[in-house]
Amino acid sequence: MRVVHEAGGGERVLADEVEVADGLLSKGLGLMFRRSIPDDYALVFPFGRPGKRSLHMVCVPFDIDAVWLLDGEVRRVSRLSAWTGTGRARADTVVEMPAGAADGVETGDAVRIEGL
Repeated sequence: MRVVHEAGGGERVLADEVEVADGLLSKGLGLMFRRSIPDDYALVFPFGRPGKRSLHMVCVPFDIDAVWLLDGEVRRVSRLSAWTGTGRARADTVVEMPAGAADGVETGDAVRIEGL
């Protein structure tokens, strides 16, 4: 499974070590209580239908990049600070990655989750 960013006629792999948070518990815990994540890692939250999706960084001791997607289109990209960061946007999928992984990803770009 991979997370791929498409923009300007090219594409770039953002992560090739992908975990899917597809249950209630895994979606609720997210990255909480982990000490770190690998550089090529992404945690994908598929929701199945659009809605306001909120993230918090309580009990997450490292910064992350978060990308909110609606039908594969980037709706928001944010760097969330360890412990105190929050973010919210309308999306049907949210992707969390190490800080810096989403550099160059902008609103309106395409991001696809291969193998989901």
